[in-house]
Amino acid sequence: MKRVDQRDLRSLRPIEIVTGFHRLSEGSVLFRAGGTVVLCTASVDESLPKFIEPGEKGWLTAEYQMHPRANPRRQDRDGRGRALGGRTQEIQRLIGRSLRAAIVLEQLGPRTITIDCDVLEADGGTRTASVTGGFIALALALHKITENGLLTRPVLRDSVAAISSGVVGEEAMLDLCYIEDSRARVDLNVVATGSGTMVEVQGTAEGVPVPRSDMDALVDLALEGVRSLTKIQTDTLARAGVSLDALRAKGEL
Repeated sequence: MKRVDQRDLRSLRPIEIVTGFHRLSEGSVLFRAGGTVVLCTASVDESLPKFIEPGEKGWLTAEYQMHPRANPRRQDRDGRGRALGGRTQEIQRLIGRSLRAAIVLEQLGPRTITIDCDVLEADGGTRTASVTGGFIALALALHKITENGLLTRPVLRDSVAAISSGVVGEEAMLDLCYIEDSRARVDLNVVATGSGTMVEVQGTAEGVPVPRSDMDALVDLALEGVRSLTKIQTDTLARAGVSLDALRAKGEL
């Protein structure tokens, strides 16, 4: 079966990453996966939200938005004059949970890191691109505040990346674009660390239920994709002068 972009069934879409795209934030990337483009920024605030007691831990949160022309037709900005939509809230919570798994919050100090993910163009996989690009922005920010002397000990637990997998027709595919996702009878979003441990799996069968073995195979396929994304993240950060090993909190859970 040929895919709409002629990719191999187990291949990622072409990835392009521009670090430092946003000059004012502590960390930023413009992340492109095929036709999906997300601007991810990491902002550091030397304060904590009210629900965290001073001295307890630092915090990381995330926000996610679609640009009005991220899709073929313009849409109103989510939250403008009304509450944020359920999809937006669900995705930004996913991003926050995923990236909190990457750091030891107890060593972050009394500060908050906010990851903003703004989808400029959407062709499927916007949440997974946001997690993957958001981690790069986070690592850039951690490197910057370490270099500036604000962060005095490493806090990184592991890298984190995310990818989709699914069954379209009878074929298992990695990194679905929108057309493939809309036709999938099973689709998963998998978040995992660079060392292969799981953070989150979101999966749905559309219509006919599927065997556990099919779901397991899709998770394995997604983990292949995460391994490829982890290398891309590591190489991208190295070109920007950032060593993930130097940011890693040795011996921390």
